[in-house]
Amino acid sequence: MATKVAGGSTPIEALLKEKRKFVPPKEFAKRANVNRSSIYAQAAKQPVRFWEGFARELDWFKPWKKTLEWKVPYAKWFVGGKLNVSSNCLDRHIHTARRTKAALIWEGEPGDTRTLTYWDLYREVNQFASALKRAGVKRGDRVTIYMPMVPETAVAMLACTRIGAPHSVIFGGFARMRCGSESTTRSRRSSSPPTGAGVAAASCPSRRTWTRRSPNARTCARWSCSSVPARSWTCRRAATSGGTSS
Repeated sequence: MATKVAGGSTPIEALLKEKRKFVPPKEFAKRANVNRSSIYAQAAKQPVRFWEGFARELDWFKPWKKTLEWKVPYAKWFVGGKLNVSSNCLDRHIHTARRTKAALIWEGEPGDTRTLTYWDLYREVNQFASALKRAGVKRGDRVTIYMPMVPETAVAMLACTRIGAPHSVIFGGFARMRCGSESTTRSRRSSSPPTGAGVAAASCPSRRTWTRRSPNARTCARWSCSSVPARSWTCRRAATSGGTSS
């Protein structure tokens, strides 16, 4: 039992001793992918076959030739196979009954909520992917995403995977100046938005993508909406240190 301190509050150390258990409803547990304890033994006994089974549930553009290539300490899974994360998250659902079901349910700190169906999210992601391509982002380009925890952050990530652009997410609570050091630490050639770039039509009644170019950031694309703070940007610098802004 934690000892009460002056003022009747409980010391923070007490929060480290959490022993409560929250058992899910039986119907919910029955529909889970892992709903029996024997599955752990099965995975330990035949790990390659186990993961092959789950991999077959995904959509592949090109099937793999070898499930596992392990040369200690390096391992390659599904060698020769080709798929797309965004396609598996969205495309394979929009042709089924899931099309109109909730794919993302978001709740803001004030209690406001937004729900995007698989079809809604599919359209948003495709629009943002097109905006990135128009801004010059190509397959293999590295993208840094600096946004608060809003649905558009997930949209930006899925859009990057859709066009084959590796992305790195920087916590939206960091100061703008911190983004540069975070990007350097992560070995990304990316930067925070240029000063004054947040003046891009925050009052726009509909969601759209704005593009602003500057000498220190080759492309900065902003997903603007009245519910998204002015610091919501995705940025990418020139692909090489000798690149020039366009």
